[in-house]
Amino acid sequence: KDMINKKSGAIINISSMWGQCGASCETLYSMTKAGIIGLTKALAQEVAPSGITVNCVAPGIIDTRMNDMFSEDELKDEVPLGRLGTPNEVAKAVLFFAENPYVTGQILGVNGGIV
Repeated sequence: KDMINKKSGAIINISSMWGQCGASCETLYSMTKAGIIGLTKALAQEVAPSGITVNCVAPGIIDTRMNDMFSEDELKDEVPLGRLGTPNEVAKAVLFFAENPYVTGQILGVNGGIV
């Protein structure tokens, strides 16, 4: 409500590459992340007249504890750039959306080229 009253603001959601392409072994995770993408696109249209942007970052394989159970070499083999992403690279995508008041309703994959 505060953003609506100020007629400005940025909402940045975090989804996942699995929300865009699905993962056979992660059905519920993929479904909820896809829901975030749908929310982003619909909400962007709803609040645009109030000057609020709504975007989404969809990280790929990022070097975090979430992936500790997997071999780093195995994970790197899945990424065209041949390495895992970093939390800092995801943060830079969030900052991009925060600093661009004309970008809204977009999904930015930070995924090393996984399509």
